[in-house]
Amino acid sequence: MSSDQLLPGFSRGHALQLSSVPTNSMQALTVAVRSNPVHWQSYLNSQMISPEDFQVICAYDQAKTHAARDKVIAKHGENCARTFISLMQRISKEETVKYVVTAVDDMLAEDPGRSNLFFEYAKKTRSSPWDGFMNLLNRQNNFIIHQTSRIIAKLACWGKEKMNRKDLVFYINWIKHQLVSGASSNSPGIMQSEVTDFTQNILHCLQMMLRVPEYRIAFFETDGMAALMTVLGFKCGFQIQYQTIFCIWLLAFTPEIALKLNQYNPVPVLADILGEAAKEKVTRIVAATFRNMIEKPGDIEVVKTISLAMIHCKVLKNLEILQDKQFADEDLTEDIEYLVEHLTASLHDLSSFDEYSSELKSGRLDWSPVHKSEKFWRENAIRLNEKNHELLKILTNLMEKSTEPLILAVATHDIGEYVRHYPRGKKIIDQLGIKQIVMKLLAHQNSEVKYNALIAVQKLMVHNWEYLGKQLVSA
Repeated sequence: MSSDQLLPGFSRGHALQLSSVPTNSMQALTVAVRSNPVHWQSYLNSQMISPEDFQVICAYDQAKTHAARDKVIAKHGENCARTFISLMQRISKEETVKYVVTAVDDMLAEDPGRSNLFFEYAKKTRSSPWDGFMNLLNRQNNFIIHQTSRIIAKLACWGKEKMNRKDLVFYINWIKHQLVSGASSNSPGIMQSEVTDFTQNILHCLQMMLRVPEYRIAFFETDGMAALMTVLGFKCGFQIQYQTIFCIWLLAFTPEIALKLNQYNPVPVLADILGEAAKEKVTRIVAATFRNMIEKPGDIEVVKTISLAMIHCKVLKNLEILQDKQFADEDLTEDIEYLVEHLTASLHDLSSFDEYSSELKSGRLDWSPVHKSEKFWRENAIRLNEKNHELLKILTNLMEKSTEPLILAVATHDIGEYVRHYPRGKKIIDQLGIKQIVMKLLAHQNSEVKYNALIAVQKLMVHNWEYLGKQLVSA
């Protein structure tokens, strides 16, 4: 797959030029490495490399044009791959390894078809084309790791064979680890700009990989979406935001993944980014991702849930503001129009219970009218038992894990209203262990949380809560 080949639905307006990463310290170091060629004669004299490898690497180094390098490769064939792999395996000096991996990356970038040299050599030696590179990912030098990861991604995407399952899972897990550790890194002695540059380059590799459907599925099955959400959860610049959301957009092209994306609750985070985006390309990729999340699942209930989450997170309001702006990208304008039309139609069909369910699933509770509506609770309290008490379990999770007083206050209030309007609810609350969680909130430092926990506990323990309510008010 060539680097400029587009996915279905991947227009030029959406396309990321994957062959060029934004200028950063890694690129600057690459230029420096290229300008310091290795003295190969010394390695030959010390018998650290073979005469055959010496002949190939010297011929390649001396070829200064694309055409000249093609001639060297045509003459030596898969022996070029043998030489590069041999040099990486036999030489430990970091400066030399930097030079070799840079040469390999440049060779592949210049002509993706050259990736097949490594597959031909692997077939001839009954080895894996990845054998010469995977171990380099364990090096301590970030530049070597960076260049190696780029090579692996190129071979995986441009080679004649797809990466085998074992190596694919290893590489994906390595990418996930780098993203999560990079996003949360506050390591002493490491400049934050270096971490940012490295993360951008890892994301660049992932963007390449996720253009291949089989790799998308493998990444999602190994919980890769969680790593992407972790990156977006930390404060990061617009470039990392863009690249990370680009990866989510690519994942959403696969219907079986699009069906499950909402398990990671991406809508609130993406909605916040849409509302705050200062760069058009960030707005564009968020809108394109939202469109994929609606168009690709092919399941009415999933699409409804995602649409309601967007409405609750004020995506429609932000899109209506964007409608008044002029954009050079026609795809962005089209995506905005599509989303506004779809979400407006969803809003017209929105019931109070849909609104409530969407709010809970977003994890962003506030005192919206449904929480204090007698009519709502009278008609819908029993519905909290649906889907194996799904909404009750969400309320429980929020009370256990949230640190925001508003969310805790609203959640405990809702538990009280549930048992108030559903007499058998107290037994279910006991079975799910919710009563103990509410009791703990009686000691919360926030007065609103403490008050609502007290009312909820009283509703759990007494029958005549209307009388109790009047007594509390008169007190």
